[in-house]
Amino acid sequence: MQQRNYDHAGIYRVAELYEQVQQLEKDVASFDHQRNLVNQSIRQARDKQERQQRIDEAKAWKDRIKDTTIQLDATKKQLEAEALHIPNDTHPDVPVGDESKARLVRQVGEPRTGEVKDHLALAEAMDMVDFEQASKVTGSKWYYLKNQGVWLELALIQYAMQQAYAHKFSPVLPPDVVRTSVAYGCGFQPRQSEASQIYNVSTPTMEASAPPLCLAGTAEIPLTGLFADQMLEEDTLPRKVVGFSHAFRAEAGHGSAQERGLYRVHQFSKVELFAVSTPDQSDAILSQILALQEAMFQDLGLCYRVLDMPTEELGASAYRKYDIEAWMPGKNDWGEISSTSNCTDYQARRLGVRYVAKDFKEHVGGKNVRVPWHIKEQWVHYCHTLNGTAMAIPRIIIALLETHQRPDGSVYLPRCLRKWIPGEPSELK
Repeated sequence: MQQRNYDHAGIYRVAELYEQVQQLEKDVASFDHQRNLVNQSIRQARDKQERQQRIDEAKAWKDRIKDTTIQLDATKKQLEAEALHIPNDTHPDVPVGDESKARLVRQVGEPRTGEVKDHLALAEAMDMVDFEQASKVTGSKWYYLKNQGVWLELALIQYAMQQAYAHKFSPVLPPDVVRTSVAYGCGFQPRQSEASQIYNVSTPTMEASAPPLCLAGTAEIPLTGLFADQMLEEDTLPRKVVGFSHAFRAEAGHGSAQERGLYRVHQFSKVELFAVSTPDQSDAILSQILALQEAMFQDLGLCYRVLDMPTEELGASAYRKYDIEAWMPGKNDWGEISSTSNCTDYQARRLGVRYVAKDFKEHVGGKNVRVPWHIKEQWVHYCHTLNGTAMAIPRIIIALLETHQRPDGSVYLPRCLRKWIPGEPSELK
């Protein structure tokens, strides 16, 4: 907990609340038993007075059960709220510390140096983006993407989706709105010392009892939800999907020169890789996702580096996480363009993503039957979930414009994108 920059006292609060829940459940069961005994004795009463005494006693037990049940429900909610703040376990090879402790895995390409323009100057010169008008319409850190900027975004989406499909990821268009409980179950719960990045959604037509909704911060959330409360068969794993969606982040940085323009915004398009696997498969899938990400960034001609992220940068759900940073000449620094994480069974336990061991079918002679409750522990296991950014569009646009700019103000367009842009141009200008 401390190594991941979480309140380590939380684990003790969870343990304490869990003990309280167990005791209250025992109390409810005991009180119910006592009430049943009294109810049975009512028929044996010798007169009306004794009968009324026993009826009053049964009512008293009923009231105690009601009060204790209310207390139990409240304690369970408190336990769940506290438990959601506990992060996943950490891979033993993960560096310990803050962002500065990230371990360099490899660097591909050499950073471009010399006199260059930043992406905002290039994009505005080509009439690709409009922040000023968007600020009047919506607010700061929102933007209009226009003209060749639109075609570039669509080309990046098409390219990423097709590359993922070629690697056996099934395409999905998930909803942008999810239940807040699903987001929290995925680990998108702010630390208790931090403000939430989630946009909550409500309308006057929603009933008070309706589950609260929010805008998804990443397609990882609805893609995980695609498998929630499902019992999968081991023979069908891994399941790999690629989803395109919009991502919404309420917190959009501090407006520094390093974060100007498209680098940190409230809404952006994103192609996300997601996989559900058995525990034995997840390490290999993490490597596969990372290899696919690198292959795409090499196709785009970007200089990038892969970092094994330290404990304080893992977030709640990640057991291990690799970030990919591209060199962004306009700010003369590296900028994160992608990440991939193995979340092990952290999300699966919270959202009920399980699988039946293939040995069970052999045990029952190949029949499709339900796993009996009394042997579920032996045959049913929690899945592992993994995710990776295939294409975070705005930051890739930054890296492309700044990396491939020419002295005349035009920008070289990588071959892998040209077929999705009208006229199949070799440059943007």
